[in-house]
Amino acid sequence: MELPRAILVGRNVLEKLGEFIEKVCDAKRVLIVTDEKLKELYGKKIEESLKMNTVLFWEIVMNADFVNVRRVETKIKEEKANLIVGMGGGTCIDVAKLSAYESKTPFISVPTNAAHDGIASPFASIKDSGKPYSIVSSSPIGVLADIEIISSAPIRYFRSGCGDLIAKVTAVKDWQLARDEKGEYYGEYAASLALLSADVIIRNSEKIKFAPKEKVRDVVEALISAGVAAGIAGSSRPCSGSEHLFSHALDVIAPGKGLHGEKCGIGTILMAKLHNLDYEGLKSALEKIGAPTRLREVGISREEAINALLLAPKLRERYTILHKVNLSRDSAQKLIVETGID
Repeated sequence: MELPRAILVGRNVLEKLGEFIEKVCDAKRVLIVTDEKLKELYGKKIEESLKMNTVLFWEIVMNADFVNVRRVETKIKEEKANLIVGMGGGTCIDVAKLSAYESKTPFISVPTNAAHDGIASPFASIKDSGKPYSIVSSSPIGVLADIEIISSAPIRYFRSGCGDLIAKVTAVKDWQLARDEKGEYYGEYAASLALLSADVIIRNSEKIKFAPKEKVRDVVEALISAGVAAGIAGSSRPCSGSEHLFSHALDVIAPGKGLHGEKCGIGTILMAKLHNLDYEGLKSALEKIGAPTRLREVGISREEAINALLLAPKLRERYTILHKVNLSRDSAQKLIVETGID
């Protein structure tokens, strides 16, 4: 079980990155993995925050794929970096955490949006040849989340993060199904922590709708907690189920359409219906937040969604409701129509 040693969430805390690093580890050679725009915006502030005797290196990444992971690994070895900082969205953080894991180097997560729960999880989402992979990697030894920076990201990313959190409802239900029908290990504490993260969003959906910036901290803390739940469980089970498989299948069938959390939110509606849960209540919560609840809102056709539902259980052997019900093309279409996501 690997969990962050320290978590700092607050406004204008990026300028404290140097102090934060000193608190969690003794690093003298730090590699920042980020994108060009973020380096341009915050590079000087980061450089000023680090101690004078700290050597700083930068690596710019564009895609979360194995090519970029290997490139960062090479940089780590060349510069003898003893700390990796992943700063950005999912792409930068996933590449940083996997390269850190492969090179056995400590890793700190500095998210700049609240679009996903990979902020603190020990799993990296990497794509290769158009296919998504969820790979065991490093849990961050620390998470520094600057609410001022995260609040400035497009509202769509924030809503995507809410969708990813609500998805824990069906992820945990799938985990319970695998426990009951396949004898799979089930961790009640990790599951409860993940469900708590979802509950915070569902209960506050009305407040999030009218004052999203006031709730950014709550959403960020919920995303971090969800990642910690995965670390406790030793798997992504409490955070990722059939709704995530649906999202990953859409990545293959309709690449570039919709954010991860947006597709997970829509997938949650579908899977909740299959689990005989209150899918209408979950759909209502997503609607209040302003997250997509219809395929056309993210540019996905009914045919693409049907194909994704059929492909999803083939992407991973992990037992979920999709493996149990074994949808046909007709039943997949019926599910889409009945849930009103078309």
